[in-house]
Amino acid sequence: MTSPPHRLRRPHIPHAAHEARPGCRSRSLRVHCSSSFRRSRGGRMATVIREVPQGAPGSGGSGDTVGDAARFGVITVSDRASQAVYKDESGPAILQFFKEAIASPWEAHYRLIPDEQPMIEKAIKELVDDVGCCLVVTTGGTGPSVRDVTPEATEAVCDRMMPGYGEQMRAISLRYVPTAVLSRQTAGLRGRSLVMNLPGKPKSIRETIDEVFVSIPTCIQIMDGPYIVTHESVVKAFRPASIVRKEKPAA
Repeated sequence: MTSPPHRLRRPHIPHAAHEARPGCRSRSLRVHCSSSFRRSRGGRMATVIREVPQGAPGSGGSGDTVGDAARFGVITVSDRASQAVYKDESGPAILQFFKEAIASPWEAHYRLIPDEQPMIEKAIKELVDDVGCCLVVTTGGTGPSVRDVTPEATEAVCDRMMPGYGEQMRAISLRYVPTAVLSRQTAGLRGRSLVMNLPGKPKSIRETIDEVFVSIPTCIQIMDGPYIVTHESVVKAFRPASIVRKEKPAA
């Protein structure tokens, strides 16, 4: 028996995308952005957001070269949000963290898809293999419901797993709610990219990502990814002294 078709309404566009207009400025950011949206019958919506903080150091490969912006993938996994039953607030919460925390140039590729394992796997592979994201974070689909399949999709497309991130996020969330033990969040590596499952609620996302992100720039740098600089007032990235980039003196 098939479910009755849902009437698709216009999906909610993340707040960060509304600010991303060519040539727009704020007090602390010089923003260069190309935003594009597409919607398929499967409930998929995508956009690209690009930001270059004013006076930001360059971001490039091998940890020490100036080059293109670091590319991040953000995937919201939700049946109802992808059908516009309600607006997605989780993906925008992650984008807002990037806006506040990242001091070097970055570019975010956002996806909104339903809880379908093949679609989740495809989105992760596209963002890593085709777009070239060094970090892909998902939100939603990590609980015990039969429709929660994000961890399975993550494991299916990763070469190696990084269980420490899931353990850390559960430990953080347990400070706030005992049901954090129900979370099956995990993380893994696909090639030279880190794929990570975040919680599904904006409040929980911020509680965990503020602490978890401390080690992410080092993880990405060790895999010959871009050198990501953070605003230390928001999150202070930890790096061993041997891999800290030395700024060149002004000529």
